[in-house]
Amino acid sequence: MRPVRHVIVTGGAGFIGSHLVERLLASGKRVIVIDDFSTGSMANLRAVQRHPRLKIIRSRISGCARLPAFAANAEFIFHLAATVGVELVVQSALRVLEAGFHETQILLRAAARHSTPVLLTSTSEVYGKSARKEFSEEDDLIIGPPNQSRWSYACSKLTDEFLALAYAREAGLPVIIVRLFNTVGPRQTGRYGMVLPRFIAAAKANRPLDVFGDGAQTRCFCLVDDAVEALIRLQRCGSASGRIFNVGGAEEVSILDLARLVIKTLGSKSRVRMVPYSKAYPGHVSGPDHAAFDDMRRRKPLLEKLRGAAGFTPRTPLRDIIRLTAQS
Repeated sequence: MRPVRHVIVTGGAGFIGSHLVERLLASGKRVIVIDDFSTGSMANLRAVQRHPRLKIIRSRISGCARLPAFAANAEFIFHLAATVGVELVVQSALRVLEAGFHETQILLRAAARHSTPVLLTSTSEVYGKSARKEFSEEDDLIIGPPNQSRWSYACSKLTDEFLALAYAREAGLPVIIVRLFNTVGPRQTGRYGMVLPRFIAAAKANRPLDVFGDGAQTRCFCLVDDAVEALIRLQRCGSASGRIFNVGGAEEVSILDLARLVIKTLGSKSRVRMVPYSKAYPGHVSGPDHAAFDDMRRRKPLLEKLRGAAGFTPRTPLRDIIRLTAQS
């Protein structure tokens, strides 16, 4: 008798992964989480950790002896396991490079044996130093030099993309690649330099909100619930296989204006404090401030491919995102 099918979520104890796990369970799926808890937390899964349709495996992908069996009986795999946050990337480039490719390779190899579909989450960081006003999935990618460790994450995730698409072409593995743009919301921590939860924590405590560089760099923020909705819709979309999709918000804001908006929205007595990159990332900056750190000046996604395939684009206003994130 064939066992009941399940969905695998690697990195399921992480910020985005835990929200995805809850959504899958609510839809009636059986879910297996594989997570080494290096950046994830059991607290993220507190609401569902005793759910009868959830199995949690505390392990790296490479250390999971049952991975081949799990992949054989999976109806789908969401691969979210990854290093999170520029701060952690800058401090631990070796870990990023070694873990990223190796773990993804093992997962794709297991999935390919049974043609188990995979959705691999990548990052907007792969667009690199591009000066485009909006990023399309077909754009050239301009990665900074290897002596800037902040680019190791982009290179790691880009290698994952090449590997996944190679499996799609040569092994017939159904693969979807999603480039996530600044996903935020409840449970996200500022521990690894994530800007919005860092601002919110400071504003709640009436402490200064530290804005790195000149604050003119812009981002588009996407509520985690919207990002999860996009992942679920793409997973159900047959035409998404073999393609790359941006998933992110469309409301562009400078980091300086974001800090001011957080203070205003939360009624905080905080002030904004400008911090040079040389102080924010000591030992990783030389020369003119933002140019030396290579921070991306703009990061706005084009979302036409997502809208066409999934019939959905994230639309939660930034003020609501701030309020929802602050409530967690």
